[in-house]
Amino acid sequence: MSFSNHLRKLAQPVWDAQLTHPFVVALGKGTLAERKFRYYILQDARFLADLARVFAAGSLRAPDSESALRFAKLAEETITVERSLHENYGKRWKLSPHDMLNEPMAPTNYAYTRHMLAVAQGGTATEIAVVALPCAWIYCVVGKHFLKNGPPPAKHPYRDWLMLYASPEFEAVQEWMRARVDTWARTAGHEEKKRMEQAFLISSKYEWMFWEMAWNEEKWPV
Repeated sequence: MSFSNHLRKLAQPVWDAQLTHPFVVALGKGTLAERKFRYYILQDARFLADLARVFAAGSLRAPDSESALRFAKLAEETITVERSLHENYGKRWKLSPHDMLNEPMAPTNYAYTRHMLAVAQGGTATEIAVVALPCAWIYCVVGKHFLKNGPPPAKHPYRDWLMLYASPEFEAVQEWMRARVDTWARTAGHEEKKRMEQAFLISSKYEWMFWEMAWNEEKWPV
């Protein structure tokens, strides 16, 4: 078994719960309240800004120039491609990019991004790839899950979102990240592998919590 599949097996119960979360189910059906989707998009815009920083750290730590360039490209694409999707929704709600990036981070979003940034600050390139992998991989799984019977109808309110994350281009991102993890894990020591397992599992749990955060429109309690 490849190391990336080993990681997924460890987190499988968490991953299974993703597809049955009420936010994800309603998103796929197109019945999700626009208010909740708006909350999610605004929080995701803040999340992506920090994810780009994680990829930039991967570029600095990468052991070879090809991987450094790919991490740098991922940082750029995170800002341009996914932000473009968000900004299209922002126009619908009459929000500027500045407005979207000044939305206060919810508690779960803040905690998840601090988890990733902590690994980016002190981890190896392998650990950085691992901590960000659930985000890329789970979204690909969710997108493909809802398009298994074909593209959603044109009237589906969240069609653009589903089409992006079910796209071959997005699938290629998680495939590259998994390949790097599998290659680099072969020379990783026991302690580093334990850190990778923990980082992957925590990120997987935060992915579920991100849906939960959006479903409940989480706010700071005080």
